[in-house]
Amino acid sequence: MVFAKRSLGQNFLIDKNIVRKIINTVEIKNKNIVEIGPGQGALTNEILKNKPKTLFLIEKDYELTKELKLKYLKNKIVKVYHADVLKFDLEKIIIKNSIILGNLPYNISSQILVKIIKFKKWAPNFDDLVLMFQRELGKKIIGKYSTSDYGRLSILTNYRLKIIKNFLISPNCFKPKPKVTSMVIHFQPKKIDTGNIKKIHNLEKVTNILFSNKRKMINKNIKKILSLNKIKKISDLELSVRPSEIRPDMYYKITELFEKK
Repeated sequence: MVFAKRSLGQNFLIDKNIVRKIINTVEIKNKNIVEIGPGQGALTNEILKNKPKTLFLIEKDYELTKELKLKYLKNKIVKVYHADVLKFDLEKIIIKNSIILGNLPYNISSQILVKIIKFKKWAPNFDDLVLMFQRELGKKIIGKYSTSDYGRLSILTNYRLKIIKNFLISPNCFKPKPKVTSMVIHFQPKKIDTGNIKKIHNLEKVTNILFSNKRKMINKNIKKILSLNKIKKISDLELSVRPSEIRPDMYYKITELFEKK
């Protein structure tokens, strides 16, 4: 038995009803499944009951990796990778008709999401993405324009992903019990980019710069991104607004101008 490591942000899911609820958000049968952070295999076991075509597991913890390899040694559709997902070439193993699932460590969950959003190939090979976050972070991911949760993460997410559904999970469903409520979000990739941005990391850069002083007007920070001539080309952009008052499509337009030499 491997115990949860605080250093890796591990909280093992133990509620079988919640496990089934997560797995039932998508159609697993005959799909290629990638599970991030399988831990002790709570989701993994339920995935296998639903007869996937292949199942790739990515686990950072060496002791858990050994247990998983031993547990699924005779199952030919399962492949276990001992790897840090943030350093791992995730895009390389995702083949057509894939589904990505993960009960993510809270401390790196936003980084994992951004890594997936920044895939080089778009539309990507995965059809569905089901990830678990801390509730407060989840609210920022799904935050809509003109709400208090709207920000750089929701702008970046909305550019390439559509949110299908979300639901909350009580701390009582985990061992050890976290101090916060969790949120599961089901995403699907948008088949084409919403705008004409050439490189997604430029949108990330633009939003990071403008939201670095989210309570202040954008009149100073916008000049770090665009020349005065380019700013004048955006007729409906007021420099007296705060970053949270700018619509997502305006961020896309600013990024497009930023990319033009």
